[in-house]
Amino acid sequence: MFTKAIVRPPAKSLVNGISSANLGSPDYNLAITQHKAYVAALEKCGLTVDQLPVLEDYPDSVFVEDIALITPYFAVVTNPGADERKGEIEGIETFLAQYISTIEKIEAPGTLDGGDVMMVGDHFFIGLSERTNLNGAFQLISILKKHMMTGSTLNIGDMLHLKTGLAYVEQGNLIAVNPIAQHPTFEEFNVLEIPIEEAYAANCIWVNDKVIIAAGYPKIKIAIEQLGYETIEVDMSEYKKLDGGLSCLSLRF
Repeated sequence: MFTKAIVRPPAKSLVNGISSANLGSPDYNLAITQHKAYVAALEKCGLTVDQLPVLEDYPDSVFVEDIALITPYFAVVTNPGADERKGEIEGIETFLAQYISTIEKIEAPGTLDGGDVMMVGDHFFIGLSERTNLNGAFQLISILKKHMMTGSTLNIGDMLHLKTGLAYVEQGNLIAVNPIAQHPTFEEFNVLEIPIEEAYAANCIWVNDKVIIAAGYPKIKIAIEQLGYETIEVDMSEYKKLDGGLSCLSLRF
């Protein structure tokens, strides 16, 4: 069960964030409103939410998941794959030290975005993407082994991050888009395949027996509820414009 989350409110520079979505520039004021609703959803799930300071020099800094990985035993400060995001890690180690005594780091030439890492128990699936390279993935696997945990890599094709199209919602259930939904790595899971028109909804998050989902995707909402979960919808329109999803906006532990 999670008890805490870390978020970073969006900067006004958010409108200049990295994007391939071609959905237009985000509305900063609406993004603020949506972020507050996201924090409220985490709190509804029983989490205490701490906020990092706004970073105006880093338009994508609201996507705090990419700069760190938190496990039950230690944390990892990543080395983001996009050069313009590397400065976002400044200060995160000091902040995490309030909660976690052991903090590891990914060092260059390795790159790793937290959005490419999915935890399933004591095993971590690591997506190889434009943001996470093999060196960074192997560094993480070495760190995991040191702490008696395991990791494995997965080529994710043209997806931005592994969790862009894949979410583990506990109890052996995966939410996934094709082709990753059909990947043999996941044949032992119960895979709920997302219809292509609702692909964005694959990035959802399990938080203490509830699943937070992006608003506006009725098919996946019904399917997740049929698995026995209560769902909480959050409007993500402005973050979708920046290729961002629900998992990207927080570190949960």
